[in-house]
Amino acid sequence: QVQLVESGGGLVQPGGSLRLSCAASGFTFSNYAMSWYRQAPGKERMLVATITSDRYTNYADSVKGRFTISRDNAKNTVDLQMNSLKAEDTAVYYCKTIVRGRAYWGQGTQVTVSS
Repeated sequence: QVQLVESGGGLVQPGGSLRLSCAASGFTFSNYAMSWYRQAPGKERMLVATITSDRYTNYADSVKGRFTISRDNAKNTVDLQMNSLKAEDTAVYYCKTIVRGRAYWGQGTQVTVSS
């Protein structure tokens, strides 16, 4: 079965960096687009970044130039490098993919940006 497991969250000061990772299993990883979403308290879950099977990427305007999504098809992982973090980046970050028309989500990892 499809499984997505996020890691790498934590507490970081404003201006700092974190790297999130999502380990995928149960499907042919290289064939599918992967996305990172986030959900802040009291807000709807929003798309942060996507990387296609051909490694095309797109980003939410709020993170362009600060975040970078990448994938390692040999390791079945998708990472999100987050730089110049701001308090408003505080959220639970989720990995997501759609396989054969069904959406799969990880359990999420908490990112807190605070001094």
